[in-house]
Amino acid sequence: MRKIILPVMMLIVFCAFLLNAQEREKFDPKKNPSKDLKTAVKIASKENKNILLDVGGEWCIWCHRLDEFILGDKEINNYMHSNFVVVKVNWSPENKNEKFLSQYPKVPGYPHLFVLDKKGKLIHSQDTGALEQEKSYSKDKLMAFLQKYSIKKK
Repeated sequence: MRKIILPVMMLIVFCAFLLNAQEREKFDPKKNPSKDLKTAVKIASKENKNILLDVGGEWCIWCHRLDEFILGDKEINNYMHSNFVVVKVNWSPENKNEKFLSQYPKVPGYPHLFVLDKKGKLIHSQDTGALEQEKSYSKDKLMAFLQKYSIKKK
């Protein structure tokens, strides 16, 4: 009986972990960023939030690092989703979304973040290299960026 209890308990803990773990949203070459932005504008207007366009691709190691960094830090993850409507925009060989991205400043590297107001107007273009720290990202720099470009709540 004892031999069974420990493995069963470990399985229960592992399953609970999986249920609580948030999965990283992937960059999808089949998604339509124009349509996604229209939806984001509706949500942002209703919730009084700015919009964060996250441009990158599944091929991009730094895109994965940024996503994992945000997901791994509850404070940043909660702050970002409480203050921004996030839209993933794919840039990859199979779909560069050139027409959509042509309305914004040239992207020097990936991932890249564009901050838009709740109506979809560009506020800021952010090279994420400035937010890096060694082989990851800086919590202080990323939080300062998010705080600077979030709508100040009253």
